[in-house]
Amino acid sequence: MTIRHTERGAALLSVLLLVAVMAVIAAVMLERLNLATRLAANAQAMTQARLAVASAETLAMAQVKTLVDADPRVTVDRSGLLGRPLPLPLGQATVELRIEDSGNCFNVNSLVQQDADGVLALRPIALDQLRALLATLAVPSAEAIHLSDAMADWIDSDDSPAPNGAEDGWYRAQPVPYRTAGRLVVDVSELRAVKGMTPQIYERLRPWVCALPSPELSPLNINTLRPDQARLLTMLAPQAMSVDRARALITGRPAQGYADTAGLLQASGSAGGLPPGQVQVRSRWFLLDAVARVDRISVQERALLDVGLSPPRIAARSWGGADSR
Repeated sequence: MTIRHTERGAALLSVLLLVAVMAVIAAVMLERLNLATRLAANAQAMTQARLAVASAETLAMAQVKTLVDADPRVTVDRSGLLGRPLPLPLGQATVELRIEDSGNCFNVNSLVQQDADGVLALRPIALDQLRALLATLAVPSAEAIHLSDAMADWIDSDDSPAPNGAEDGWYRAQPVPYRTAGRLVVDVSELRAVKGMTPQIYERLRPWVCALPSPELSPLNINTLRPDQARLLTMLAPQAMSVDRARALITGRPAQGYADTAGLLQASGSAGGLPPGQVQVRSRWFLLDAVARVDRISVQERALLDVGLSPPRIAARSWGGADSR
């Protein structure tokens, strides 16, 4: 049987088309294989990074326990542990730790006090401290008053707004309705939803506030406060202590730290200005920031350590960088 020329051309065209289709299929399969390989490698790197962070937590708790156990009466950072980066190589992972005294901040949950029935009600002294802190951050007085009242309303149990605050009625009337928390703040990023909180004010306030899992007044440790944190002392007694005076008090403390608050009050000469018991010489809460890197994968964690328990435990943990907080 003789195959005509036109039929041979059609057969050749069919073969070429089949080869082209097979080449496309092979390219797609190869691309998917490469993608699956990269995803598997990223997943493995992510797992290694998270394990490295878990190891960093254990190391951090051991370091903090050594710090607080060095003297059962006072917490003094004699070794320079707090506030500086601590590189930690762990196999294929590289971790950078930073540990801070987490009590040296304004505890937003101190805006309320809890009664025996668990009801959260406004604490006026903490409201005044927040307004004093906002004043040192150059937030206008009118804005500070409205914002502080709204922050307290966000946490308290009742549905009656403060004179300049806002409760559920105001939030429900927004284009996207929502409600107040009516409970202690878990993460300070919640404050972005509070009436009167602007991105500019939040950016200014964020380094100075924290959300401890207790409505206690901010437990400032005079022995671990840094000079650049002097405004935290000022917020306790703005009329009696300027930022410059507070900074001088911090830089002039004894090398071994204050043994008790009596020595601090004598040095400050403002026994009537600082709230009794709020300035302390021993720390309970510490903040761990950890960044683990494996290949191109980076994992960031923030953990709140409670050394008031034995053994020390993690009270709260969050993942993500500063932009997510």
